[in-house]
Amino acid sequence: MAEAMFQCSETVAQTLQFATVTVDADGSVIRTETCHAERFVETLRDGVALEMIAIPGGAFQMGSRASEGYPDEQPQHSARLQPFWMARYPVTQRQWQAVLGSLPRCRTVGPEHPVDRVSWHDAVAFCRRLAQHTGRAYRLPGETEWEYACRAGSATPFCFGPTITTDLANYVGEHTYLGEPKGIYRHGSSEVGSFPPNAFGLCDMHGNVWEWCADAWHDDHVGAPADGSIWERGATGARVLRGGCWHDPPNLCRSAARLRQAPDQGEDFFGCRVALSSIERHQAGQPTWLGRIVRRWSTKPTG
Repeated sequence: MAEAMFQCSETVAQTLQFATVTVDADGSVIRTETCHAERFVETLRDGVALEMIAIPGGAFQMGSRASEGYPDEQPQHSARLQPFWMARYPVTQRQWQAVLGSLPRCRTVGPEHPVDRVSWHDAVAFCRRLAQHTGRAYRLPGETEWEYACRAGSATPFCFGPTITTDLANYVGEHTYLGEPKGIYRHGSSEVGSFPPNAFGLCDMHGNVWEWCADAWHDDHVGAPADGSIWERGATGARVLRGGCWHDPPNLCRSAARLRQAPDQGEDFFGCRVALSSIERHQAGQPTWLGRIVRRWSTKPTG
């Protein structure tokens, strides 16, 4: 029965220790750093774990400078965010199955691979069900939250430095960004956590699968909220994905790179990641913005 789907875990944050790296323009590791983050683990059906990482509040420069990136990543602007929580990994097929009871017909199959062929509607439905049964207001991250979490204090094109390699992310390694050597083209997603985390402790923020954000698509950052809130005003109907994927060159996997897509489209390399504003439980189990979106859109999974 639905009421017994989850073994609701106690909210006990623990300190996670991990190592992250920085590379130079040739892709060589020039520094390895030990970092710490607060983490709590939500236990889903059959003991399936969902790891959430505490993202500290702060300010950053969102987007790309005029001399870099694409017009839809500009203008670069300052945003300040409150602390929030974000999943350590993209939602896996094991987690999706535990929450919704079924899977889309994923292109790359495996319990620890990211769920793929997920539309924005599907991702919202997943968050809604997860929120209902845990009592926590799980949601998709806002686009500003996503880039802030991806950058993890960096101001370079990638959280690891000025470029990236296929030792650090899953993308089409036949293409290069700067002076790094060519790498591997894996032709499918990788198991989550196969690559080093960024300085916040998040994995797979570059490549693997594109991740849906809550925001409506806007053609650039003109008028973007400066407080990290979800941007619905002026909606075109399309939604935003971030992070690039295994089928993209490294340029599309940068921290600032964006993708526009209709909310009912679930491609071979579209997945999602969940976020929380607070780990406190709520009786309603559904955040305000999600309730508005559910009323506006059909959230029946398409997979």
